Amino acid sequence: MVVACLSTALACSGQAGPASGGTLYLSASAPTSLDPARCADATTSTYVVELFSGLVTLDADLQVTADIAESWEVDESGTVYTFYLRDNAVFHDGRRVSAADFKYSMERAADPDTGSPVAEAYLGDIVGFRQRLLGEVDEVSGVRVVDDSALEITIDAPNACFLAKLTHPSAFVVDSQNVAAGGDWWRQPNGTGPFSLKEWREGERIVLQRNDSFYRGAASLDEVVFTLRGNPMMMYESGQIDIVQVSTADIDRVRDPSNPLNDQLVVATELSVYYIGFNNDTPPFDDVKVRQAFCHAVDKEKVIGILSRDTVAIAYGVLPPGIPGYNEELEGLTYNVSRARQLLAASGYSDSLPPVVLSVPGNLATVSSVDAAVAWMWQQELGAEVELQAVDWDSFVDETIGQELQSFAVGWIADYPDAENFLDLLFHSQSVENHTAYSNAGVDALLEQARVATDAGARLELYRQAEGIIVDEAAWLPLWYGQNYYLVKPWVRGYTPSPMVIPVLRDVWLAE
Repeated sequence: MVVACLSTALACSGQAGPASGGTLYLSASAPTSLDPARCADATTSTYVVELFSGLVTLDADLQVTADIAESWEVDESGTVYTFYLRDNAVFHDGRRVSAADFKYSMERAADPDTGSPVAEAYLGDIVGFRQRLLGEVDEVSGVRVVDDSALEITIDAPNACFLAKLTHPSAFVVDSQNVAAGGDWWRQPNGTGPFSLKEWREGERIVLQRNDSFYRGAASLDEVVFTLRGNPMMMYESGQIDIVQVSTADIDRVRDPSNPLNDQLVVATELSVYYIGFNNDTPPFDDVKVRQAFCHAVDKEKVIGILSRDTVAIAYGVLPPGIPGYNEELEGLTYNVSRARQLLAASGYSDSLPPVVLSVPGNLATVSSVDAAVAWMWQQELGAEVELQAVDWDSFVDETIGQELQSFAVGWIADYPDAENFLDLLFHSQSVENHTAYSNAGVDALLEQARVATDAGARLELYRQAEGIIVDEAAWLPLWYGQNYYLVKPWVRGYTPSPMVIPVLRDVWLAE
């Protein structure tokens, strides 16, 4: 899913502490919405996964595990899944969750009136789902209620990732009566997750409170308070919040062993990649030679080493380390100014390179030094006229998904730990998550073969071939793979940093 930069993701260790209660204080940004069907970015997902839940989830080891469905079966064809729901799974208001609630929720996600920007990417394998999205049918035929406690889902072909896709918020269950309230119903959500929404004070704070009826056991914390304003590092040092993500401005002092904060430092990799995306349908990036030239013109070693203080790993490809299929031998389009200028001269824009707008989320006062350096290198090495354009986060997400930006700086964090989540979702020509309008029939064919491949080795080889073509054709300029630095108060227990966004707060506890 789209992420502005490297996101904060904390995962429980799997060992819940004593039911000590108390309040955990965090710093965060506000979500764009709390509607699971419209959850398209990591910030929003951080809240949604705590308030809502689905048939299955990911555990701390990123393995698919039971959630509202306590078990499931798959038929011999690999296309029919039958899920058996827990008897004790209830909405926050106490009403039991039924198979009909899941059918309603999935059909709502497919309803064109819902306007989900992501549902097709995660639920489009279900028979009849895409037809419902197009308004051709009124029902998703591949979702069938067997009885109150059993739900049958039929997909159009075997897919090794289907269960993992169901961990995405677009597959979460919602209460039809809650939705029927209309408007921004999600500001008073009747979810099923381990926490419920107690308060949302715009621009100030969001407060979650423990759901004592959570079907997998209540959380230890009474409340979690997300502060939406202020300087996070200053708030951490003054004791106002309990966890903070460390920026490059503070990284040297917290890495210093003589600094008292060093004892509170936690370092963790993330299944994410930060990149500059090129709109392959918009001049000048509709020319592959221009895209390649812009990639060759950036000295990533200098940018990452100096400006990011060696806090992240340089990216040459799409798949980050930790994702099956990661290719450590992939060289990518390395820094080579002479080659960049040759490519630009051989392109269709050799004498008429149009101005380039590099869009970044936020405001110009907070533009990443790396993004600014990339723009400067394009100007210096290629003579390009480059403008940095700041776009507020909500609009940035919408315009990225809508392929409206000429070039843009953004990150992608795994929704599920598989190469499909990066390569197929982001580069298949028909994917709704293809933000660059990249299109290659040969790559499409490789990705489609990988979807149904049953041999794991053959599947990874297909992805390796596809990634090689995508990188060579410069749909992106990959910059770095995620690594996060946190400071954690010594009384916060029960978690380790997670490489992606998963439900995390239930098992966090506060030591006395």
